[in-house]
Amino acid sequence: MSRSLTGALAHGFLGQSPLWYKAVICLFLVLNPLLLMAVGPVAAGWALVLEFIFTLGMALKCYPLMPGGLLLIEALLLQMTTPQALYEELQHNFPVILLLMFMVAGIHFMKELLLFLFSRILLGVRSKAILALLFCVLSAFLSAFLDALTVTAVIISAAVGFYAVYHRVASGANPREDSALDSDQQVAQLHREDLDQFRAFLRSLLMHGAVGTALGGVCTLVGEPQNLLIGHEMGWHFADFFFKVAPVSLPVLGAGLLTCVLLEKLRLFGYGTLMPEPVRQVLAAHAAEDNATRTQAQRVALWVQGFAALLLIVCLGLHVAEVGLIGLMVIVLITAFTGITDEHRLGRAFQDAMPFASLLVVFFAVVAVIHQQQLFSPLISWVLTLPAEQQPGMLYLANGLLSAISDNVFVATIYITEVKQAFLDGGMSREHFETLAVAINTGTNLPSVATPNGQAAFLFLLTSAIAPLIRLSYGRMVWMALPYTVVMGGLGWWAVTYWL
Repeated sequence: MSRSLTGALAHGFLGQSPLWYKAVICLFLVLNPLLLMAVGPVAAGWALVLEFIFTLGMALKCYPLMPGGLLLIEALLLQMTTPQALYEELQHNFPVILLLMFMVAGIHFMKELLLFLFSRILLGVRSKAILALLFCVLSAFLSAFLDALTVTAVIISAAVGFYAVYHRVASGANPREDSALDSDQQVAQLHREDLDQFRAFLRSLLMHGAVGTALGGVCTLVGEPQNLLIGHEMGWHFADFFFKVAPVSLPVLGAGLLTCVLLEKLRLFGYGTLMPEPVRQVLAAHAAEDNATRTQAQRVALWVQGFAALLLIVCLGLHVAEVGLIGLMVIVLITAFTGITDEHRLGRAFQDAMPFASLLVVFFAVVAVIHQQQLFSPLISWVLTLPAEQQPGMLYLANGLLSAISDNVFVATIYITEVKQAFLDGGMSREHFETLAVAINTGTNLPSVATPNGQAAFLFLLTSAIAPLIRLSYGRMVWMALPYTVVMGGLGWWAVTYWL
């Protein structure tokens, strides 16, 4: 009886994850209290950060919410942070959680419009380099005025739609009916090679789009949450922010777009894969059938979705309300005017967003540990003791390094607070203060593309429904982001150090 009970518990612990993965998580849970007692909370805090990064890296073995959540429950029990500190961190980041709850679901109800528009682009542009550049430019432009998670949700929704159509056809299923997209058992041998190539094609487009959100997001006051934070501390308006950051952001934007084209032309780092011709034929036939059989009600639904999308862009651009509330408005408008009154159909729209929203709460708990244990404080203090001419470049590098493993909003908050206090204490001129503010902003935005931890859009993509379907793992994402990291991070550092 005891053996069967133990076996059931062992089998239930983290479900279908490999045994070695379960053993590693158990090792972490045993090691953390020992580290806390032996070497103190700072070393234990850094161990916790690295362990959480490990769970993100193994996202395809087990969704990070469960193992990461166990680690953070333990951290709370060990008093490495407190429930109150976590709650305050969540309050501070509530707009991001609100965005995930409603904006991503709102994008779900635009799925037909997105497939209609993106199918025109995918089927109309034959050159992969031009197609990749188009994805990157559109993502950069939209992210300069919208939230990066919203833009990422759009391209993920389109990619899932295209993948679903071909996977169902390759499996012999009806492309308009739900089927198991995570299994290739029903895929005919004839289609397997084309399916793998199509996965590589979608991976490259999604990565170009995700990088585009970072390229555009750094440029404007509303592009990223930390931009708003820094702009508020500096008293910069939209135009002020754009021109202050432009000596760094615009050269990096140009270099990033050039990198996009070169990667496709040279077929390096997993880029350059073309859409297989059989896949193109399937998608083209599906689009033609859609056009031929589209009913008047479906046309009206497209018009309603189009109006909602236009209203979404205007409202986000004018900041009439928090992004999540605008997403809720989109849900109400589209469902009210397209006949969606079923609670179950409404619930399906939230399936993709809520796991990531839950994971983000765990992520903010890690941030609370970092904050309470002051893991970054020694590095900040050291940078501010350097000669003035070395501080911008070192702040940029320190921000980039820490943002790659932590929350860049948190990193920006800590740094701008410390630097502003030094300015108020008379430790620097206003001009030098502004230079350091630009270094902090660009440092949290550009080198942080190195890992999914550093960019919320990357983390969202990694933990989304599309990632396991197209075999986009943590390691593969880091590898595909590497050339962008070198170009964007390196040129950004040079501009901060020698141009500002």
